[in-house]
Amino acid sequence: MPAPPSSSSMAFVPCLRAPAGADVDHAHERWFYVRGDSVLVCDGPAELPLRGQHFLGMLGLRPCWAGDVEPPEAGDDDGSFMALRALWGRVSEVEWTVAGRAVQIVEWDRTHRYCGRCGSETAPSTEERSRRCPRCGLTVFPRLAPAIIVLIERDGRDGGREALLARGRQFPLPMYSCLAGFVEPGETLEDAVHREIREEVGIEVDDVRYVASQPWPFPHSLMLGFTAQWRSGDIVIDETEIADAAWYRPDALPMVPPGMSIALRLIDAWVERETA
Repeated sequence: MPAPPSSSSMAFVPCLRAPAGADVDHAHERWFYVRGDSVLVCDGPAELPLRGQHFLGMLGLRPCWAGDVEPPEAGDDDGSFMALRALWGRVSEVEWTVAGRAVQIVEWDRTHRYCGRCGSETAPSTEERSRRCPRCGLTVFPRLAPAIIVLIERDGRDGGREALLARGRQFPLPMYSCLAGFVEPGETLEDAVHREIREEVGIEVDDVRYVASQPWPFPHSLMLGFTAQWRSGDIVIDETEIADAAWYRPDALPMVPPGMSIALRLIDAWVERETA
């Protein structure tokens, strides 16, 4: 049997069911088993106790599935499943993104088995990615919590450019990143950028520009990346969320996030611009 093509160069196409056709590579299906919030990536189905399964989409010609795995019996965990953060670098970047999709869909399905309006048991739709209550008609879709993340720039006192980076209190390591926060009801993305910056470090910005987005399955966010220019104010941190914040030159950065994060993309793009 020929080996499947490398997944690192393939594009992933999300869909509800596998397309019909002789060119679909059913012999090399890719399975993303989810137990709790940990994942096991396999070629082909494995003999694991499943509570449910979900078709995710196509990775090239390879169908991709998520399997909701029963928790192990006490003392029965062999360590083959790993957290999403630990999976980074062990599979291709596109497969890591599909694994995140699997975790989010399985968790959504687990937590929406009953209607939030009337308490009746819901049923999966065959026409779209949703669960519907047969009693009151409430339809629920996979959750996404939009969050902004922003790299703030300014002209430094020595004439060079600087970027504001902060260390969150939740960071276990002395790592500095861009400011980020969830979008609140009734806000535009730009409103959220201004509010989060004002709340966390007490400054005002302008020239807010969208850069890129990234699915962030911790647990079900969508990160929307921006840049902004400092306008006024000195750093005054919100000590409930921020341990430290400061302005950094591109040649003197502190520890920054790993490659899986859009924060590093924003920081790297800024460094490249300023050192070109």
